[in-house]
Amino acid sequence: MDIVSPILDVACCLWDSTAKRAVYIQELPENLNFLRTAMEELKNVYKDVNENVDREEKLLLKNRTHVVDGWIQSVEALEKEVTDLLAKGDGDIQKKCFGTSSCPKNCSTSYKIGKMVVRKMEDVALKKTEGLNFSVVAEPLPIPFVMERPLDKTVGLDSLFDHVCVQLQDEKVGSVGLYGMGGVGKTTLLTRINNEFLKTREDEFDAVIWVTVSKPASVEKVQQVLFNKLGIPSHKWEGRSEDERKEEVFNVLKTKKFVLLLDDMWEPLDLFAVGIPPVNNGNKSKVVFTTRLSTVCLDMGAKGIEVKSLAWEEAFALFKKFVGEDTINSHPHIPKLAEIVAKECAGLPLALITIGRAMAGTKTPEEWERKIKMLKNYPAKFPGMENHLFSRLAFSYDSLQDEATKSCFLYCSIFPEDYEIHCNELVQLWIGEGFLDESGDIKKARDAGEAIIENLNHACLLETNYPNYPKWVKMHDVIRDMALWLACQNGNKKKKRFVVVDEGKLVTAQEVEEWKGAQRISLVSLTFEEHIESPSFPDLQTLLILGNRRRLFSLPRGFFSYMLNLTVLDMRNYHYRLKDLPKEISKLVTLKYLNLSNTWIRKIPMELQNLKKLRILILNNMGRLQRIPSQIISGLSSLQLLSIMNCWQATKGDCRGLLKELQGLTFMTEVSISLCNSVLPIQTLLNSQKLQRCLKHLKVEQCSDMNFLHLLFPYLEEVDLSYCFRLKDVILLYSEKEDVHFTFPRDKYFNHLYMVTIYYCPDLIRLTCLIYAPNLKLLYISRCNSLEEMIQVEEIASNLSLFSRLRILSLRSLPKLRSICGRSLLFPSLKLMHMSGCPNLRKLPFDSNFKVSEDFVGIIGEQKWWSQLEWEDQTITHQLTPYFKPTRTN
Repeated sequence: MDIVSPILDVACCLWDSTAKRAVYIQELPENLNFLRTAMEELKNVYKDVNENVDREEKLLLKNRTHVVDGWIQSVEALEKEVTDLLAKGDGDIQKKCFGTSSCPKNCSTSYKIGKMVVRKMEDVALKKTEGLNFSVVAEPLPIPFVMERPLDKTVGLDSLFDHVCVQLQDEKVGSVGLYGMGGVGKTTLLTRINNEFLKTREDEFDAVIWVTVSKPASVEKVQQVLFNKLGIPSHKWEGRSEDERKEEVFNVLKTKKFVLLLDDMWEPLDLFAVGIPPVNNGNKSKVVFTTRLSTVCLDMGAKGIEVKSLAWEEAFALFKKFVGEDTINSHPHIPKLAEIVAKECAGLPLALITIGRAMAGTKTPEEWERKIKMLKNYPAKFPGMENHLFSRLAFSYDSLQDEATKSCFLYCSIFPEDYEIHCNELVQLWIGEGFLDESGDIKKARDAGEAIIENLNHACLLETNYPNYPKWVKMHDVIRDMALWLACQNGNKKKKRFVVVDEGKLVTAQEVEEWKGAQRISLVSLTFEEHIESPSFPDLQTLLILGNRRRLFSLPRGFFSYMLNLTVLDMRNYHYRLKDLPKEISKLVTLKYLNLSNTWIRKIPMELQNLKKLRILILNNMGRLQRIPSQIISGLSSLQLLSIMNCWQATKGDCRGLLKELQGLTFMTEVSISLCNSVLPIQTLLNSQKLQRCLKHLKVEQCSDMNFLHLLFPYLEEVDLSYCFRLKDVILLYSEKEDVHFTFPRDKYFNHLYMVTIYYCPDLIRLTCLIYAPNLKLLYISRCNSLEEMIQVEEIASNLSLFSRLRILSLRSLPKLRSICGRSLLFPSLKLMHMSGCPNLRKLPFDSNFKVSEDFVGIIGEQKWWSQLEWEDQTITHQLTPYFKPTRTN
């Protein structure tokens, strides 16, 4: 019995093993079918996942996750393995023992295949489950470690830069504060740290974040920048409280080694309230900030490093750079006189640059001596900073050529700090104030305003984005403080001629009382105490109410009732819930400028025609504004400028009545208007010689019955056409009829045109009229399916410099476009060319004479399109290839 039991056990094991093998062999045909079906189901899941990945990568500019990428690769490998296995299994089934239908010819092979099929069935099922459970297939693209910021070559900062670098490498130092007077170079030094020091240490830090804080210091503003830079999901941010956002910021940064660069701090910022983890606990993170006040360094617990004025050799080198060698060498006595002026700047970089530019072109010793005397004797009454800065910066102000330029400069200080002021809007305000209109000609006043902006920029009193468009200017905060000091009669606080209340401030009744003597008031998204009585402003000439759609605010009841001398009222963006114009505004009979843009005002009351002195009326982007009642515009007898852009309800259809009222105004000079759904108003414009001369900006939309657009507008600057489905051509009319008395030659009618935008005009076949636009700077054309040859060569005169001032050329979704122009062009001003959806455009109008401009950014387009381009000269290819930037294709 003892011998039999082991034998039985062995026999049972052999039977079990044999039975299992038999199952693999017996169920092989059925399992092969199961595997084939399961693989097809997995392939469908694979297709869905792949489509989701492609959509998010191409449309949302995300990167697939590593898990998803690995899954896709494993499924592709598994599919190949399953295909091979199915082929082997099917082949094995075909091989049977002679005379049988079920007995495999090679049991061992069938067993191995059957076993592998079962395992692959499990693998396929697992991959299918994984694919169905992916909640996220792609993540946002990684944020660059550090964003390089614009920076010219610095003068005199090398040793200080090295010192700061040493401090930042010290693990015991968590925070560094760079403090010093305004204009001394703190932001320049911080920018150099950002660009040079941190870019070489990507292995030491995970994130570098730049925030311009300004004043008042706002936790919300800093948090918003961090949200943008850290890639925090929107669902964890939008609608959350400040504390909840703090937690999100903290949870992201606590796992990183970061560098936070805070520029232009005026007061301590509670970093804990923002969500910044402590940087003094050995985590190697750093906070570096700039401030004018050394006390901020103490309050922030930071190691303070003073940014001092330049040494003499460095200061004089910087001064001579901006005066110019031509001026320095224009007379033997001037170099010594230049040393005297430079020493008066006391090594302050901003003063050296500002005064250096002011002295540029001063080429006689007598002029230098006169200006030196002015510089030394200029009084500095305001204590502290004024003695070190304002008295020197104000020298630049005193050097301005006339009172109009000085008034325009001081006016810029009423805008908020770091506010980008669009040049067109600024010049319109200057005209409304009466700074530029001695002759009463708005066109001449505009030219004068542009010249003043250029002069102020040259004197380093205004910063500008020129030569970009649209043009804007910005006043450096130090210069702005100096201008406000000058506007308030050299710091006499009892005479607040200019009152600027920045965003977020709570205004008390006492403060409003102090405004009574103000000449100009600027309010930005502030809050008034309740129950403030209607104030009286007998001297007020200017009121800017610059709203912010993120922060709503209301004015006290009857706020406009006692502004008997108000000249300028700008309420753009004031309050999107403002649906009715306050009745008191119609009683402001001295008003000359009124801007209601970007408000939800529905009706213009008849009482507005009481504003008989109104010269400028701007009603842009008022989507709820209804048709303006007749006789209101014609009742504004002094009106010279009307802008009513994107007010589709007000100008939709037949608005000839409005145009006829404009035509009847004696002083009307400039009109910007959007027209929609009717060609009748366009015909009215063409039939009126006065309106032809007045039209500055024309936007035409949804005129489906217009085949040709005839333009005879000699001062037209912008044209915007969209959804004109039958439009075939834009034609420059030239009539010899007796009732046309224009003296403009044909090639002068588009002399002022600088911007053309055409969108979704599918029948448009050419735009040869652009050969008569020598000053065209911006050209955007998209979704014009019939456009084949933009400029027809036979119509180009050899003496025309076509596109010689063009800066941006954007051509998109033009499937039939074959040619921009049949001849080569120089494009000497070109900054950017953006091509997309132009598969038949095989040649660009460049030849060997083309030279890349100094600020050329590049050519953006599809890689396939770029690869198929044909070139006359390979040197052009070599010249432009480094500037080509491929776009993602759908």
